[in-house]
Amino acid sequence: MSKEKSKEGQSPTKIHPIQPPKETRREALNRLFHENGLVEEDVYKDKTRKYVIMTRTGIDKIIARRKIQIQFEPVLIQLGQKDGKNHVVVRASGQLNDRVCQTFGEASDDNLTAFNKGYPMAMAEKRAKSRCVLQLTGFYEQGVYGSEEEENYWK
Repeated sequence: MSKEKSKEGQSPTKIHPIQPPKETRREALNRLFHENGLVEEDVYKDKTRKYVIMTRTGIDKIIARRKIQIQFEPVLIQLGQKDGKNHVVVRASGQLNDRVCQTFGEASDDNLTAFNKGYPMAMAEKRAKSRCVLQLTGFYEQGVYGSEEEENYWK
């Protein structure tokens, strides 16, 4: 292949073809499950939206096995304000090796079940924790969500 000079006197840029994925989504999920010591009971499939859902125990197993440290910071706490509704936002920050995550968990009367409406701070923290852990470990990019995400649809 000859090296031709462009009009500006520079070598043309070589375009590399897009490489096919090294593993399928199923292969990636199997690898992640084994790396994190998960078993069948730690996940289930949401039949309506076809998402893979990680249970609370699955999230906790990953945290323990990978020794993930997460810091939480309340960003917004509105309990029984003018409209009488609760709304809480919590920021979760974590790191696993070279991966860093900062994400949020929200909880309000509009996205909690009747049972959970009494615990908006705890639910916001659980949602933030699940999102952070799943992002740090690569599950989120494979379409896996925490069970607290699904609670938005349990009403």
